[in-house]
Amino acid sequence: MSSAINLPWISHNLTVIDSDDPTLVGVTGTVLDETKKTILVRTESGDMTLAKNVITFTIDSGEAINGRRVTQRAEDRIGRRY
Repeated sequence: MSSAINLPWISHNLTVIDSDDPTLVGVTGTVLDETKKTILVRTESGDMTLAKNVITFTIDSGEAINGRRVTQRAEDRIGRRY
């Protein structure tokens, strides 16, 4: 089974489980877009742009992903070995 870190994240559910910014912990929503340094998430309270380098998150309740490790474009991340 492939790890979520190498899969496209758009349309999947993201949950922030840890962050340098305590107000972001617990943010949950659907991934709308991903850039090199950010993830755009649709939450119940609206769209939110999250900086990858300050969050640890899960995709579809899978393994924890440290955002600092995935600060590259989605197309570069998908083929990379971690």
